Amino acid sequence: MPANNHIPLSVPNLSGNEWTYIRNCLDTNWVSSVGAYVEKFEKSVAAFTGARYAVATSNGTAALHISLMLAGTGPKDSVLVPDLTFVAPVNAIKYTGAEPLLVDVDKNTWQIDLPLLENFLEKETRQKEKSCIHKSTGRTIRAVLPVHVLGNMCDMNALREIAKKFNLLIIEDATEALGSRFEKKHSGTFGMTGCFSFNGNKIITTGGGGMIVTDSEKIAKHAKHLTTQAKSDPSEYVHDEVGYNYRLVNILAAMGLAQMELLPSFLERKKEVSDLYRQELSSVPGIKFQHTAQNVSSNNWLFTVSVPRHRKLIEFLRKNRIETRPLWKPMHRLKMFRKCTYISRNDVSSSLYNNCISLPCSTGITNAELLSVIKKIKSFYGK
Repeated sequence: MPANNHIPLSVPNLSGNEWTYIRNCLDTNWVSSVGAYVEKFEKSVAAFTGARYAVATSNGTAALHISLMLAGTGPKDSVLVPDLTFVAPVNAIKYTGAEPLLVDVDKNTWQIDLPLLENFLEKETRQKEKSCIHKSTGRTIRAVLPVHVLGNMCDMNALREIAKKFNLLIIEDATEALGSRFEKKHSGTFGMTGCFSFNGNKIITTGGGGMIVTDSEKIAKHAKHLTTQAKSDPSEYVHDEVGYNYRLVNILAAMGLAQMELLPSFLERKKEVSDLYRQELSSVPGIKFQHTAQNVSSNNWLFTVSVPRHRKLIEFLRKNRIETRPLWKPMHRLKMFRKCTYISRNDVSSSLYNNCISLPCSTGITNAELLSVIKKIKSFYGK
């Protein structure tokens, strides 16, 4: 247990070469967006995911925004996105002027509900000049943006078939899924682009940072151009389109490279944590675990369960110095998105929000700490 007996939810594990690489940045004065570590970090992520190219960004939201722009998304468009997600991808859609189409999730995997999605596209859209038109609004549905919630993945083969059938681009929000695979193919490599986040609570961290991966050299070059203020001359201040200051700085990329070296061990520990929780908590009355299909290998990023009286459990664990958190409020229930189309049969998103709790699962958590959490949960339910 930590000295203060507090067990955090998910904190960074900086046990590798972070100090060495960051000190090198400081010693050489390469601390901003120019420096060798940015390219090294990009190449490391590309190699790990199997993507041909990777472009570092200031955060995962920036990666999503640029990807949507590269897909040609604009004010006359819509983008399909899960209703149960962190808010970032839906915000990014709004940045482009497009409208989100919120799709409910599967009750078992908690990923985008693919039969529901396909049924909507078959009944509510029409094809015109290789574009998918939403009948009720006349908007072009430009893309589908699956979010690999908590590191899990939907059936990506089925999603690709749906996207092909209805002329949709796929932009993957893999911000929670570094290390996750579908049929041995890494998350983020199934569509036009994939987007990762390296926020402080992610499986690896740069403090703040993101990455776009793609197999298209053209898209990678344009992404790099847009994220560096669209500067078109190496010495003169000439810019050829509206650009963004979405660059990742060298000092953070150095930290990211060190974290990538540790990623295999992080993935192993996350699985151990997940397995222990599932084994020990399976006897809790009414508990439900997130289902992972056999052809999916999850990175087990943030261990989350559905349980009775989850709000009271959160408060009980807080009083026992154990940090937890509820799942995100569904997008259709946030005031700025309440007027967006919500595609649903049974509002699974709200049901999960009303019952789910994320438990401590840092890669540095000890088994003693895990067993302490488990003991408190069992005591709450009288086990």
